Amino acid sequence: MRHGFLLVDKPKGITSHDAVLVVRKILSEKHVGHLGTLDPAASGLLVLAVGAKALKVIELFSDLTKEYEAEVRFGAVSTTYDAAGVLTETIVLPGWEPPTIEALKNTIEDRFLGRIRQVPPAYSAVHIGGERAYRKAMQGREVNIPPRDVFVQACTIRSYHFPDLALRITCGSGTYIRSLAHDLGQVLRFGAYLSGLQRTKVGEWSAEHARAPENVLWTNVIPLKEALSSFPRIDLTSEEFEALRHGRDLEKAVKPTTFGWHEDLPVVMLEMKNGKGHARKVL
Repeated sequence: MRHGFLLVDKPKGITSHDAVLVVRKILSEKHVGHLGTLDPAASGLLVLAVGAKALKVIELFSDLTKEYEAEVRFGAVSTTYDAAGVLTETIVLPGWEPPTIEALKNTIEDRFLGRIRQVPPAYSAVHIGGERAYRKAMQGREVNIPPRDVFVQACTIRSYHFPDLALRITCGSGTYIRSLAHDLGQVLRFGAYLSGLQRTKVGEWSAEHARAPENVLWTNVIPLKEALSSFPRIDLTSEEFEALRHGRDLEKAVKPTTFGWHEDLPVVMLEMKNGKGHARKVL
């Protein structure tokens, strides 16, 4: 059995957990998790960790850059910020004209690039007081989610035919594309919601190499050593490995090109200072 990562092409209409359940059944492997969810209304690349060892290194991939192809529709707002919610059409004020493509480019550049403040949708999996925000929203209770800093590396216009706008977005983890679409509509004072979304990349992994959940094979699993090959490496003696196993810290020089293994187990590097790696955890 391999331990590693699997690229799955999640279709619209199912949750990320649904896709995990399908893969567990197909591979007869109970140790399957994901590196980041996709909304049920979204499709595209879902990276799964397969095998107990792979599940233990998910935290090392928590900050991977994501790429999306998003469809935004102007003229209405949504309770969920996407087409799955209750839509309310925008009232057109006298004299209002649709934004030009130049105006859209300028707005995106001025307001939606770099590090920005963003409020996640009320219908999201964000924890508020120990409870998922969407559960409170579905029960009609007030949801107050504080704004958070997110990073949008790139946001380019693929096509624009009012009221439909197609974007390609590269962003950091934690960015809600639904919120970006909603906020764009608010800035332009006409309302907008996310009408379609496909995730095309997670880090260096691409949706081009993903398979439908029901069509995955064990041979499609990217071996853990290959997935971790770009991480810093620290070589340990048997004595040092035993010291780590018993909770003692070590400080050794780090090799920058490859990730370190000892007895077929990866060793986590939690921090680096002055070229030294502080190894604190054996997985």
